[in-house]
Order: sequence, then structure tokens, then C-alpha cells
Amino acid sequence: MYGRFCYDGDMKYIVGIDEVGRGPLAGPVAVCAFMITEKGVERFLLQKSLGKLPLRDSKKLSKLQRELWFAEIKKLQKEGKCDFVVSMVSAQKIDKIGIAPAIRFALARSLYKLNTKSYQLIFLDGGLKAPVEYKNQQTIIKGDEKIPVISLASICAKVMRDGHMQKIAKKYPEYGFERHVGYGTRAHYAAIKKHGVTEIHRRSFLKNFSRKQ
Repeated sequence: MYGRFCYDGDMKYIVGIDEVGRGPLAGPVAVCAFMITEKGVERFLLQKSLGKLPLRDSKKLSKLQRELWFAEIKKLQKEGKCDFVVSMVSAQKIDKIGIAPAIRFALARSLYKLNTKSYQLIFLDGGLKAPVEYKNQQTIIKGDEKIPVISLASICAKVMRDGHMQKIAKKYPEYGFERHVGYGTRAHYAAIKKHGVTEIHRRSFLKNFSRKQ
């Protein structure tokens, strides 16, 4: 059920990792490490749904569906059945070190803050890799659709990054961040053309863009 790993009583936790915000023109990239304790395994990994609400990759859920899942996650976190950490890396740091190193940095920081151990089972989406000291890790293509604990990480990362962009939108109301959350929509490009770039834009992602276009 869990790829090449089986759930072992000696393994106290299962961890899922996903990132959100790799491609936007503005705002941070966010990486979530989501940990399910033994008490929560059956509910999260076997049920795969919240009533009639499916557990899927956050991009395939509506905003309301993500918020409903997040509310349930927060409830279960308080009950000690799960825990998660979302780490974000700013646009300035992305410009300085690159998007891939920024994601690796956020991933390692999330694992560290979650206090995960090297022997724990870790499932990662797409091309993500945990630091080498984590021996029991598996990277799964489209893992956010196939592995529930990765889907949960995806939801947490998306909800928290979107919430961050909602706050930024209040500081820069002319850019519409509350709608596109930093992605390169036509409206976003039009706002950049009219108002220029801000401190939260990824200048390295805009090298070929000119306000004269």
C-alpha cells in the first residue's frame, strides 16, 4: 500500500512532504512536512476522505474543500493525531540561491522543526528528496494523488501559502495577489507592466519581461 515500505510497529511515524509555489512570479515557495502518528494512521491513510469530501492533491480541490480539510487537520493536530510544519523561503532568497536550493532548504527545515528521526518513513512528491540521513524515504511521481499523507502535506502548504499571499495583497492591493497568489496570469503581468516589480517579486523569474511589452 505504501510503495516499497510496510507500516511497521517500530516505525512510530509516517511523514509526507510536498511543495507549493515553485512557479509563481511573486511570493515564497512553501514546503510542508506532515506527520501522522500511529493513532491517526487508519483515519488518514485508509479512509482517504472526509465524509463525501475526497482527499486529493490540493490543486485538484477547491478553495473551500482545502479549507475544510485544513480545519479537520488542525483539529486532529490538537488531539495529537498528526503534526505538520510549513516552511517558506522568500522571493529574495529564491533570487539569491535559486528555486531548487530554496526548496531543499525549506524541506530540510520543515523536517528539522517537525523533529523527525532518520529511521521514520518519509514519502515525497515528484522529484523531492529528503536529506541523505533519512534512509527510509521514497520519492513518488504524482505522489500527491497516490499517497494520502502527501496529499495532506500538499493541502497544508497550499492553504498556508495562499493565506500568506492574502496578507501581502493588503500591502499591494493593485497587484491582485488575493486572486492569483503570485502566479503569472495576464492580470498579474499587466499589473507589473503598469506598477513595476515589488520586493516580493522573484526578479530572476522576470528577466525576460519588460514593462515596455
